[in-house]
Amino acid sequence: MEKIEHYMKRRKQLASMMKSGVAVIPTAPERLRNRDAHYPYRFDSYFYYLTGFKEPEGVLVIVAEQAESVKQILFCRAKDPEREIWDGFRFGPERAKDAFGFDEAYAISEIDKILPELLGNQTTVFAALGNDAAWDQRITGWVNQVRAQSRNGVTAPGEIHDYRTLLDEMRLIKDDNELQIMRHAAEISVQAHRRAMQATRPDRYEYEVEAELLYTFYRHGAQSPAYTSIVAGGANACILHYIDNNAQLKQGDLLLIDAGCELEGYASDITRTFPVSGRFSSAQKDIYQLVLAAQMAAIEQVRPGNTWNDPHQAALRVLAQGFVDFGLCQGSVDSVLESEDYKRFYMHRTGHWLGLDVHDVGEYKQQGEWRTLCPGMTLTVEPGSYIRAAENVPQHFWDIGVRIEDDVLVTASGNELLTAAAPKTVTEIEELMQ
Repeated sequence: MEKIEHYMKRRKQLASMMKSGVAVIPTAPERLRNRDAHYPYRFDSYFYYLTGFKEPEGVLVIVAEQAESVKQILFCRAKDPEREIWDGFRFGPERAKDAFGFDEAYAISEIDKILPELLGNQTTVFAALGNDAAWDQRITGWVNQVRAQSRNGVTAPGEIHDYRTLLDEMRLIKDDNELQIMRHAAEISVQAHRRAMQATRPDRYEYEVEAELLYTFYRHGAQSPAYTSIVAGGANACILHYIDNNAQLKQGDLLLIDAGCELEGYASDITRTFPVSGRFSSAQKDIYQLVLAAQMAAIEQVRPGNTWNDPHQAALRVLAQGFVDFGLCQGSVDSVLESEDYKRFYMHRTGHWLGLDVHDVGEYKQQGEWRTLCPGMTLTVEPGSYIRAAENVPQHFWDIGVRIEDDVLVTASGNELLTAAAPKTVTEIEELMQ
């Protein structure tokens, strides 16, 4: 019952922000992989955030009235004993209504009849126009059905607002239930990275190490990876979104792993970089410790009152100084930052929001200014350095790609490092791999 109350509270909060109108929030459709085989199903994050309902073919409707009355309605698949033999259990409207705390629930087959009735004499529809062309057509079709009743004194909604604008701000601040799940997801991913480090050795293939990650995710109860794992050895680590994971690991190379599990819809996201042989070379250690120092400087800036951009700027200054010291960039630190010459070796930002989506929702700026960090926000901190072979680059740095990423919660007094247990100092890594 406690979990149901979380979802009911969120729905009421959304209705309060709507003030009046009807929100129509569908879940994600099933997708064909090939012929009659589907991809593993994953619900829509907005829909799940408000319902906790994991089945496909679901639609949440919230009717908010001026008099502060709120009606919460679920449309879902009807009970079908024959299909349940093939596909498994379905809640059906009656059971889903009670199990998930709705005022009303109907079979999804009735939505085209009921929605125009609910939209009658409403001023506003809240929908995610532009997200799905088929749903755009259905929403406008229902509105046009209501408009056709104007001679009977029924008025149609004159405005369509995007419910994502409201929900993004809600989802940006995690509640205690969400944080409990995210801490657990982080723990599972930490164990996976530790196992991967211990399983890595020269001549193994990247996909063999990826298998160790996936085994650990599933063994500890995660439902899936939060995203396609990056297991990148040697020069592959300099490809930011490398996912082939099919190369053989070589003695003397580094291995960059960017991987995290998804647990109850919530993502974890960890990157660790370590030597295939178990020992860093001198050049590898130089770049690695530079990136680690940049990450530590960035994490120090994750605290209430600072802006979103403060961690990034802290990491940039440390990296730029290191690039100058190692002869990778020329001139002063300020000139390297101003010219953006550092982007030859560090071309992405230092983090992103984290939650139901691995790149979670929430604006990074408000009214043109970087937004202020507040307790309950969760984000990644992930500086890196990617040095490709080039004539103007010292050869001993060629093909060294390093990224170090942790999941961080903004707390009232500073921050909490959710993934702190994943080894990341040179000593911790080398000791574990021995």
